[in-house]
Amino acid sequence: MKTQRISSKKTGFTLVELLVAMFITTIIISVLVGITSIALDTWNRSRSELRAARQAKAMIDTMARDLESLVTRKGNTNEWLSAIADDSSIGQNLTSTNATKLIFFTAATDRYDGNIGGSDDRGGDVSCVAYQLEYKDPIGSTGAAGGTFDTFVLNRLLVNPDETFDKLLGETQTDPNKNVSTLEDVFNQNFSQDISDEQNFVCENIYQFSVTFYVQTSETSGGANPTTEVKNHLVKVDKNNNSFRILGTGIETEAPAGVTPATFAAGRVTAVQISTTVLSDFGVDQAKKRSFASDEAKAKFFSQNSFEYSKIIQIPSM
Repeated sequence: MKTQRISSKKTGFTLVELLVAMFITTIIISVLVGITSIALDTWNRSRSELRAARQAKAMIDTMARDLESLVTRKGNTNEWLSAIADDSSIGQNLTSTNATKLIFFTAATDRYDGNIGGSDDRGGDVSCVAYQLEYKDPIGSTGAAGGTFDTFVLNRLLVNPDETFDKLLGETQTDPNKNVSTLEDVFNQNFSQDISDEQNFVCENIYQFSVTFYVQTSETSGGANPTTEVKNHLVKVDKNNNSFRILGTGIETEAPAGVTPATFAAGRVTAVQISTTVLSDFGVDQAKKRSFASDEAKAKFFSQNSFEYSKIIQIPSM
């Protein structure tokens, strides 16, 4: 009688097979992690860019509406527009490189809270509007900087026509033979505290914004065959040229090379360019915590965490 022997030896993976399987699994996981990381970085970048674009759009569109309705009058000693580069340090650790305080008169359509012709309309169509960059909590109190939610905030204050007429129109005086009182001085005396109110918030994370004026001048030569030469000039308000004013007597600023001060003062503003740098939320948070060892490190930080926007706004004839 024959009997069969059943082997009790168990089969399985060899050590080499296990190592190969683990190596392949590690490669697959690494690829998946890399793809996921790239996808998340792209999503975060797109989200930051979309949010920055919304902030810039809110700012530029609001300014464009006001500047397109700019009101100026010639033949008087009043001041109609004031653009002053703020030389103070706005910010906590990372300070703004350019913050222009802009004040001018305009025929704003949202005067009297947009209820034109209603019960709250007290007459008039010329309002004063002011833009100012601050570093504070967008919806918090206007206390000292250093709060958790502090950021670069752009505020817009609209003064209704009745208050504009009573407190601002005709109150500026640029005649050197009398007591000089600029539009900025008169505005600060009456409304310097109001502009920081929460209801005047426009947008946040505006690291800097600059204003460039397009000025057209004309000069007629003498002689038997007189000719008129028309030139266009760009005047940027910054720390190098920190003021630009439109007066009833003409433009007041540092005249560019190649044109006399009198000719430039008689020129007219044809357009205004608004340029801004918007930081991402991550960039604002990092700016509160870190310092930069060099200008190269700072430039790299901005290239990764900020977005640039610009728009040219046509101005009605002056």
